[in-house]
Amino acid sequence: MALSRRDLLSLAPAVSLAALARPPRARAAGHPAPTAAEAAADHTALIGNTVAVLAGTPDSNARPEVAAKLTAIATTARSRLTAMDGAGDGELFQGLPLGTSDPYLMTSYQYLYEIALATRVPGGPPSGLRGDTAVQRRVIDGLVWLHDQYYGNQSKGYYGNWFTWEIGISSHVSRTLALLRDEVALHRPDLIATYVASMDAYLRNGKDGDVDLDSRFHTGANLADITTNRMLQGALLADDVRVSKAVADQLTVLATVDPYRPRHGVTDGFYADGSFIQHASVAYTGSYGKGLLTRVVQTVKMLDGTGYVSGAELVRTAHRWVVDGFAPLIFEGWMMEIVKGRGVSRTTTGYTDVTQVVEAVVDLSGHATGAEATALKGYAAFVHETAKAPLDPSAFVSPVSIARYADILADPSAPAQDLIPAAHHTAFNAMDKTVHRRPGYAFALARSSARISKYEYMSGENLMPWFQGDGAHYLYLSGQDQTRAFGVDYFTTVPPDRLAGVTAPVETRRSVPELYGTQWYDNPARGFTASSEAQNTYVYFPRGTHAFSGGAALGAYGAAGWVQSDDVAWAAKRNGELPEDFVVYRNADATKSWFMFDDEIVVLAAGVGDSAGRAVSTTVDTRIAPPSDTVTVAGELRDGTAWSGTGTVPLAWLRYGNATRSAAVGYVFLDTPRPTVALDTVTRSRRAVRLANPDTAVTARVFSLSVEQRAGVPHRAMAYALVPHASAERLRGYADGPLSVLVNTTRAQAVRHRGLGIVALNAFARGTHRAGPLSLDGPGSVILRTAPGGAPRDGTVSLAVADPTTRRETVSVLVRGRRMRAVSADEGVRVSRVRGGTRIDVSTRHAYGRSFTARLR
Repeated sequence: MALSRRDLLSLAPAVSLAALARPPRARAAGHPAPTAAEAAADHTALIGNTVAVLAGTPDSNARPEVAAKLTAIATTARSRLTAMDGAGDGELFQGLPLGTSDPYLMTSYQYLYEIALATRVPGGPPSGLRGDTAVQRRVIDGLVWLHDQYYGNQSKGYYGNWFTWEIGISSHVSRTLALLRDEVALHRPDLIATYVASMDAYLRNGKDGDVDLDSRFHTGANLADITTNRMLQGALLADDVRVSKAVADQLTVLATVDPYRPRHGVTDGFYADGSFIQHASVAYTGSYGKGLLTRVVQTVKMLDGTGYVSGAELVRTAHRWVVDGFAPLIFEGWMMEIVKGRGVSRTTTGYTDVTQVVEAVVDLSGHATGAEATALKGYAAFVHETAKAPLDPSAFVSPVSIARYADILADPSAPAQDLIPAAHHTAFNAMDKTVHRRPGYAFALARSSARISKYEYMSGENLMPWFQGDGAHYLYLSGQDQTRAFGVDYFTTVPPDRLAGVTAPVETRRSVPELYGTQWYDNPARGFTASSEAQNTYVYFPRGTHAFSGGAALGAYGAAGWVQSDDVAWAAKRNGELPEDFVVYRNADATKSWFMFDDEIVVLAAGVGDSAGRAVSTTVDTRIAPPSDTVTVAGELRDGTAWSGTGTVPLAWLRYGNATRSAAVGYVFLDTPRPTVALDTVTRSRRAVRLANPDTAVTARVFSLSVEQRAGVPHRAMAYALVPHASAERLRGYADGPLSVLVNTTRAQAVRHRGLGIVALNAFARGTHRAGPLSLDGPGSVILRTAPGGAPRDGTVSLAVADPTTRRETVSVLVRGRRMRAVSADEGVRVSRVRGGTRIDVSTRHAYGRSFTARLR
């Protein structure tokens, strides 16, 4: 039975999708289905909009700001034609032999698209390719040849990566057919139907040649890619039901994920706290997340003026993603490492990632209204002003977006402004990540748990990832070119077990290709194939085995706690669930907390050591710099003696300074064994972290500050503070400064900041845990603020409570001392006066780690 647009759109879940799923064009009551003429007009508009997105319009392309993009399109197309001319046997393009390499096949389709694009660019500088039907027919003949020789035979295809066959090739083909629709109709009128039938047949993780919303492959950004392709294919076929179904399927990605009631069992997508997850457990805003944002914004543009969907709700949803999910993760134009998955090993990351986000923001601003539009424009201008590497708009997909971006930068009515305050704390507890920002720096923390993966390795990318989710941190200093401090060169030159913040056993580990000779563990008899669930679970992105990861947020202040654990592969191997030749690695032991204030990040660690008796290293911080930079390391010993250089000494404080870049970080040792200071010059190839990287040698000065434990020594505790931009005088003042450690064990960790009037406590075990005026019953995280001098001046006390295990029904806190009443409290918070103080009971059921706050007097 054929379904109408209204019927199909009703299949989408609520986000509010009632606003989205409206009848086409607001047609008269009793006539919801489109007429043939209306459907045809919608299909023409959809294809026309798509071509305008890709190739621009006469107006956009007449703008001088767009000229570089148009030149790049033409130059690329000519180089592809040259490669076509030089093709040998078994090639459509020189250097891309076909038959066994799915990346080469997908790239061949990409090259055809890039040639076709140059022939459809309206206006702009003469290219010699615009409207060239001979070139267009050459592209069409290339499509025919590839289909006949290497794509159309279903029994010979679908080797390598599933993405190639279900998304990659289909994306290039669908766009190429849209660009050349008129010439295809004249030259090979059967080609569209032939290709769509083959693309449907390759949708093998779907159902009956269509999307399967219950498939683990058809989720999040992947689903958005597939459905965008199918919208375009439906318009090309004049198949209104296909377009409507694709729109309805894509709308499902707009729903905020409820981890307790996932739709279709899907946990991929955006969460209430701004987290984004792909592959069920990978924190991925900086890669798949930006891909999803881009696709949804493209859908707004593609469907503009059609009757398929209300663009206003799409825009509001995407705007919320930008504010809650992306803005906290972008620091001076740089996408933070904690949400890139395997993408951290790529040479084009960081500033390049943000270019894609900015284009989406620019396009959203063109469809938003009022304050939303002004805020989005202001944010695009803010990233432009603060990025320490020039944002290249010629890297935008659409020439129209480039012209709009130029208009925004020239518009005085939308001044540059961030979407979040300069002092801001974001607890992305749904994906085990934390971002703490102040004017001058940003601190990003990567945790993992039984819910969230420790890292992502895949396809020969991110070859040495083992500790990236084990408390690794990234301290970004303002005014810096972050490519000199982080990015691919950080992971290339810093040993994987010496990432900042990591506690790791001292041992040699081997990458997946080194272990097995392939890019995955191949054992079909035991369920291990390239994209199998076993591969995902144990090789590509293994989770941890402990539930405690997260913490409380009180305004711009935060606490995070985490129990280091082995990954699921180690646990499964111990239980005899994995093959004998499957290699697993055991982790070291640690329980850690991070307390994030204005000028300091205080780190407590307890139970640090190794139950297997290995030596263990805890890295307080690691920073890299170009070898020509002037780097100094100096501090004071506990007896007040000045000290500089490298070695293992009883430090009271240390200052790392880079005079070349006006950058400095201080380290205050509150209760720490003798730390080891190292400053080495390291040279290594970027290919060490990603097989596809160029074999380019990188040299960096690598500063590391660590606590080394010999094999067999007892577990120990340590406490220290990171102080961004600190001077020696300021660091010296911490001897009698505001910080004090109240408790530091594997059961509980707490600190007091006297200057801010804050006591913060993380408890990891059952029982009652006390710190200062706080008593916490069982596992939880609490921040209490009673500012000095009774401030806030109204005499109130602020409190935040969270359940980092995500498993508790209720968390109870006693604030000892004078009894108080609630001035305000979040829903689910009950305040009562009891003997000895004030009791706060928080209903944390199904809160997924979020904080509950109250003000007391």
